[in-house]
Amino acid sequence: MQTLNVDLADRSYPIYIGEQLLQSHELLVRHLRSRQVFVVTNDTIAPLYLQPLIELLDGHQVDSVVLPDGEEYKTLETLNRLFDGLLEARHNRTTTVLALGGGVVGDMAGFGAACYQRGVDFIQLPTTLLAMVDSSVGGKTGVNHRLGKNMIGAFYQPRAVIADMSTLETLPARELSAGLAEVIKYGLIADEEFFEWLESNIPDLLAKDPKALAYAVKRSCENKARVVAQDEREGGLRAILNLGHTFGHAIETAQGYGVWLHGEAVAAGMVMAADLSHRRGAISAGELDRLVALLERAHLPVKAPATMTPDDFIRLMGVDKKVLDGRLRLVLLEKMGKALITDDIEPDLLQETFAACRADERDAPPGA
Repeated sequence: MQTLNVDLADRSYPIYIGEQLLQSHELLVRHLRSRQVFVVTNDTIAPLYLQPLIELLDGHQVDSVVLPDGEEYKTLETLNRLFDGLLEARHNRTTTVLALGGGVVGDMAGFGAACYQRGVDFIQLPTTLLAMVDSSVGGKTGVNHRLGKNMIGAFYQPRAVIADMSTLETLPARELSAGLAEVIKYGLIADEEFFEWLESNIPDLLAKDPKALAYAVKRSCENKARVVAQDEREGGLRAILNLGHTFGHAIETAQGYGVWLHGEAVAAGMVMAADLSHRRGAISAGELDRLVALLERAHLPVKAPATMTPDDFIRLMGVDKKVLDGRLRLVLLEKMGKALITDDIEPDLLQETFAACRADERDAPPGA
């Protein structure tokens, strides 16, 4: 087991990375303040891991809610099922919410924990690669609105993140690739050496080689923890973690939540951000090609949907959280391995990017 720390003063917490961690009673109970535990999971993960987790916590009051699986259910309406379960089982302020699942479960469980009785403890137990390297770390929680992704939420840090690498053995190939999009992002924004490692090791990652996956998760978490420690609430630097996300969130919203996986939309969004960065003279055509090639090798889309027009992007990006005082801010590349945040965006170059990064009508959508 490897242990990292997210350094946030009195809100600091550990990230544990290793095999079979969900079988460690001692590891989990050290972070529980009482004998009340409430597990939030979904109908894909529950049959695999819920009962063993309940048995591991024998002697505790363990209640649970099983939510439907999918980004389209990341709503306030679904979140009420979590509150119903907590209230019906009479959980108090010393309870701990366990988020057992991927990014949707983690975001909803964390937001529910932030709201229930004005805040109770929660622990992230991510079971997807995307959740391990991104959504479980940093304290961003929330739900979607029909007009924009993650527009309702809170910054709320977990007590711990326990990344059991053995859960990735059951992860479908499409979900694995979606997680690799966020892994690749860290190389682009802050760690060129890691990007080069990924270029050499993408076959091992796709084959679920345990050593390669553990290294990728650890390196990704180190990069994210370093940024979050400097800017917990995204007042500045932390926004670099959103490379590709403003474009990607527009894709998710336009296509309907769940049609494109989050990582798939981020992959296409990163290509758009890199294309615009190239047009601004920040990276070379060869460096843009390297990114496209790596994403394609990871079985990720590199073009936006053919059905989306530039006007669609502009309208949907206009409600993104990174809009400030009516000005759109984008995360772009200053160079490979270094990102920047800017609202000084040339409209003509942005239009060129929209045109260059739009899929052909004949291209199959993700998952087809």
